[in-house]
Amino acid sequence: MQQISFILNGDHVDAWVAGHEMLLDVLRDHFGLTGAKEGCGMGECGACTVIVDELSIDSCLFPVMEVEGRRVETVEGLTLPGGDMHPLQQAFLEHGASQCGFCTPGMVMSAKAFIDDQQQSGEKATEEVIKHEMAGNLCRCTGYYQIIEAVKSLVNK
Repeated sequence: MQQISFILNGDHVDAWVAGHEMLLDVLRDHFGLTGAKEGCGMGECGACTVIVDELSIDSCLFPVMEVEGRRVETVEGLTLPGGDMHPLQQAFLEHGASQCGFCTPGMVMSAKAFIDDQQQSGEKATEEVIKHEMAGNLCRCTGYYQIIEAVKSLVNK
């Protein structure tokens, strides 16, 4: 076991972890953050997506030792002061983009990383770009129309 330190949803945290553990397992087992889900366990479905230093990653494949000294954001960290939903969560709600909810946290985190990057670069995003950016997240409940509409409502602002 080794101790690691990182920033988790804005708070400095320490954890004793085994070198072989993946970030997803540590988030769920050590910190009780169950928003990120293990879907395929192979980095193909995106249900485990979290953000590490502004990049969306598949936490089921990301060795926890790699987060030493880095900043990790999970869907639980999006809640605004006072308990209000993040604008992205509100957009998903307003567009009916949350089906069963299993894939939703990963979708939201992928969208957040994309929108944050898009806003920093100042580049305009087309619907095709949005679809490309969200392609790493699978939803087995329905199509992607509502999800794309939710993301579209926040890009290019």
